[in-house]
Amino acid sequence: MRGAKSAKWVAGAIVVALAATACGGGSGEDEPKDKGALAGYVSIDVGEPQRPLIPADTNETNGSYVIQSLFTQLLDFDADGNIVYTNAESIESADSKTWTVKLKKGWKFHNGEDVTAKSYVDAWNWYANVKNNQQNSFWFQDIKGYDDVHPEKGDPKAETMSGLKIVDDHTFTIELKYTMPYFNYKLGYTTWAPLPKVFYDDPKAFGQKPVGNGPYTFEKWDHKKLIQVKAWDDYQGPNKAKNEGVQFKAYTTLEAAYKDVVSGNLDMIRQVGPTDLPKYKQDLGDGAIEKPYAAIQTLTPAFYSKTFKDIDPKVLQGLSMAIDRETITKTVLNNTRTPAQSFTPPGVKGNQDLDTDVFTYDPEKAKKLIEEGGGVPGNKFTVQYNTDGGHKEWVTAVCESIRKATGVDCVGDPKPDFATDLEARDNDQVKGMYRGGWVADYPVNANFMKELYHTTAEANNGRFSNKEIDKLMNEADKAKSLDESVKAFQEVEKKLVEHMPAIPLWYYRINGGHGKNVDNVNVDFHGDLEVWAVTTK
Repeated sequence: MRGAKSAKWVAGAIVVALAATACGGGSGEDEPKDKGALAGYVSIDVGEPQRPLIPADTNETNGSYVIQSLFTQLLDFDADGNIVYTNAESIESADSKTWTVKLKKGWKFHNGEDVTAKSYVDAWNWYANVKNNQQNSFWFQDIKGYDDVHPEKGDPKAETMSGLKIVDDHTFTIELKYTMPYFNYKLGYTTWAPLPKVFYDDPKAFGQKPVGNGPYTFEKWDHKKLIQVKAWDDYQGPNKAKNEGVQFKAYTTLEAAYKDVVSGNLDMIRQVGPTDLPKYKQDLGDGAIEKPYAAIQTLTPAFYSKTFKDIDPKVLQGLSMAIDRETITKTVLNNTRTPAQSFTPPGVKGNQDLDTDVFTYDPEKAKKLIEEGGGVPGNKFTVQYNTDGGHKEWVTAVCESIRKATGVDCVGDPKPDFATDLEARDNDQVKGMYRGGWVADYPVNANFMKELYHTTAEANNGRFSNKEIDKLMNEADKAKSLDESVKAFQEVEKKLVEHMPAIPLWYYRINGGHGKNVDNVNVDFHGDLEVWAVTTK
């Protein structure tokens, strides 16, 4: 996703999900001025979600933060990426093809309705149905019968997937099209959350005022300003809220959010902008947070664009070698990033240091590869990014590095916010490349390949398509064991270097913090601040 506990796109330049630009400050006239926090509530900078608050229609970090507070799926992961059962009692399979799910009893939605096997099966069938146009519908493609509800062309041939069977109120089975030893890991993504019956009465209205089964209940959504949720006393999951509620506040710049944390008007900031990085540890003291997590920053070509349509991979390899990752991460990013040596970040199963020099700065070889590949059409390209995420500085530095090393002109193509940036990607409006930031939905290397570079993947916004790569990924999915699948995807990753569906830049590290009014601020496997665990002083 694009961004939160789902295959999620990362909003921020410097971490899994930032909510503001780091280019030069701003007057702050439109920023939240009052503390706004109710007694016992905590506040965090989270920008406007791209879509309505429906689990399968959310694949970016801003929306995912809110979805995680309102909904709980079958399982989640601890800080080390190990499975933790939430709504599920168990998820088992003897053959990696048919999985049996047993639910914990007593769980309810916020309106009092029981959470049952039907709550999951009905939701998944609705999410997968092509008529409902959910961004994450492809996540259900492994289930038998998906092609009947989501054909490539035309109307659905069925309303339900044949692979989903209800056994009793708290048990259901999932039959896949093929064996997939890591399928249970995929269930940790929020897109698999259940839905109450009221959803089907008016999905559009529900997306504005959702009723979930998570640790918080929905209170209000003041668009582009604030989303507020309240702790739910009857929640039975391991992530039960330790505060009274959360206010997700939208900011137009990271600098404005940071100032509010320092002044006490905001409790938590997910990512400090480049201009404040040198001083945030001194300003925040014990409240400063620095921790690596499973996410990666890339430059992704739009292979449908005039610039990169039918481009020779040598050109992309050359552009990669023209980027001085070491210097940029040390200077512009203030040592808060680690130069990438692969398409997958540390912290996921199968991460490897690829034996290649394609990610190493070498101006001479970079220029030679670009020339051998026929060059960049027009000798110029653009890099699209959202200005509310602190990206301007490093995009400028990357372009300057490429220009200096190869003579190829490179300029930024700024969009005012993350939602606008994503809409341009979704609608094939990227003119050259876009900055991609991807955080793990589940801790397996497949998540950084299958969900991004397979022809059918929704998050494949560059529209990369390669039949050989697709075939290798499909075969890796069908391996007999998790270890074999991971190893097979490692081989896929080696092939990606030959085709360059994206240019890996660096691995993320969260550099955020909190003010003096809160405590127990921790970071989860996805790089998200665990808002449910935060306590007030």
